[in-house]
Amino acid sequence: MDILVSGSLAYDRIMDFPGRFSDHIMADKIHMINVSFTVNGLKENFGGTAGNIAYCLSRLGEKPRILAAIGHDYHRYFQWFEECGLATDDIRIVDEEATASAFITTDLADNQITGFNPGAMKHQSGFDFTQVRPAQSIAIVAPGNLEDMAEYTATHHLLGIYTIFDPGQSLPAWSGDALAHAISQSNMLVSNDYELALIIDKTGKSVEELQESVETIVTTKGEQGAEIATRVGVVPVPAIPTANVVDPTGAGDAFRGGLIKGLVEGAPLERAVMMGTICSHYAIQSVGTQEYTFTRPELDAKLSQHFGL
Repeated sequence: MDILVSGSLAYDRIMDFPGRFSDHIMADKIHMINVSFTVNGLKENFGGTAGNIAYCLSRLGEKPRILAAIGHDYHRYFQWFEECGLATDDIRIVDEEATASAFITTDLADNQITGFNPGAMKHQSGFDFTQVRPAQSIAIVAPGNLEDMAEYTATHHLLGIYTIFDPGQSLPAWSGDALAHAISQSNMLVSNDYELALIIDKTGKSVEELQESVETIVTTKGEQGAEIATRVGVVPVPAIPTANVVDPTGAGDAFRGGLIKGLVEGAPLERAVMMGTICSHYAIQSVGTQEYTFTRPELDAKLSQHFGL
């Protein structure tokens, strides 16, 4: 089966400031702020929603097709994809732009200052859908180029491709009507509970009204687990207790990877969400969104241990 993963590819540049931002920002001068923070160093991680979801799927033995744009500095990312067994044929290289980059600085109080350059993400990926068999395909539309997100949900709907819509970080850029339309053209809406509140506010639709246009709404709730809402009812899925949480960044993308793997295998929806929950459990135990690893036997053991499956 073709797994179409559209979204972003990015380099995350992570820096640690050995102090507190608040000690260097004068409240009465906030209107004319001019500060510089000397950091301990810089670590570059591979990131972006499409990259993160594809990485998780590669840990589960899948070879998804990545629908995204990347810049002229693509070589390191492509080498990493090769090591992960992931093809790069469907990724558009934008020679005149750098790859999207997030520059994240964290202080001792876990406050963060982030600068984001969309770079190549400003360009559409331009995927050719004549290359796919709709009945043998599943797609996720994750945060990335906004035109891609709108066009791909429409194209999937037209072709009959099962689609998971995940607006996530792109929500501020959507109009309410366009967001509601994209949701209505999808089979599943996935978000965390904060994002769901934003969706409700943007569209002016309650969860019950959203359910009139989309079959399934899956909402992640951090330590409280996840919730599956369909027209039949609501099913909660508990989280896995994790004592050594290192970095929650990328947990949502790992969840989506496990969820997709379950759907591809034809698992019941609740089991697929459980698989996503286990993947996010592994992700939060490492710094970086593509640094964790696990085997399929380990995932199956967690299913048995925590969910009795």
